[in-house]
Amino acid sequence: MALNRIVLLKGVIAGLAMLGMSMNPVVAQQKFITVASTTSTEQSGLFKHILPIFEKKTGVQVRVIAQGTGQALETGRRGDADVLFVHDKVAEEKFVADGFGVQRFEVMYNDFVLVGPKADPAKIAGTKDIVAGYQKIAAAKAPFASRGDKSGTHAAELRLWKAAGIDPQTGKGTWYRETGSGMGPTLNTASGMNAYTFTDRGTWLSFRNRGDLVIVVEGDQRLFNQYGIMLVNPAKHAHVKKDLGQAFIDWVISPEGQKAIADYKIGTDQLFFPNAKR
Repeated sequence: MALNRIVLLKGVIAGLAMLGMSMNPVVAQQKFITVASTTSTEQSGLFKHILPIFEKKTGVQVRVIAQGTGQALETGRRGDADVLFVHDKVAEEKFVADGFGVQRFEVMYNDFVLVGPKADPAKIAGTKDIVAGYQKIAAAKAPFASRGDKSGTHAAELRLWKAAGIDPQTGKGTWYRETGSGMGPTLNTASGMNAYTFTDRGTWLSFRNRGDLVIVVEGDQRLFNQYGIMLVNPAKHAHVKKDLGQAFIDWVISPEGQKAIADYKIGTDQLFFPNAKR
């Protein structure tokens, strides 16, 4: 019986060798990095388009944590990500200045839009002044759905309320509703409530459950939406995958990565416009 076992084991080893496999119990792990990013890059479908290109080229898998920019920055501060890909320039620059990020690179831009019900109770459809639009929404006490999640989009929304001289918290619970969630769920809430909401154009273009929602304000210079990318500082968190993370950053801002971003469209609509500077 012992001889039969030896012969059987030799046969198994030979078979594995033919398949290029090893009896080594330590199986090679796929190389990967963790990227904390805003929900707009994930929910718009951009990552589904560009990440397979990077992974095929490098063999490095990218695992995305999709959350609001504020949460993504906090994830980076804890060292729970290797790279941040977000859109709140002021907060990003502070992240680097505080020593949590190595260097910030600009990647791409699109714009924000204000969407609302076709009935347009605030009478702002077709205008290009976002601040005046906010003032009219508040005056009409028209329903407004805010992300309320400290994301880059939420931060931009709050800056515009401030520019309009309005504290929306005074309407909280009545006409001003905070969802505490990402852009997709907030758009769903606005659609169900027939409310106005503030969104990045990329997520809007990929959003299907629009109901009666349409774009009511667009084109204001204050609606510009810049995205940046940063390596989490390995001097703060030694386990950060510095080389792999930097390889991803370098690819994103390279001509190949920038072309991949520009090539992502829904129908004929380009969602993001690359503007990396090297």
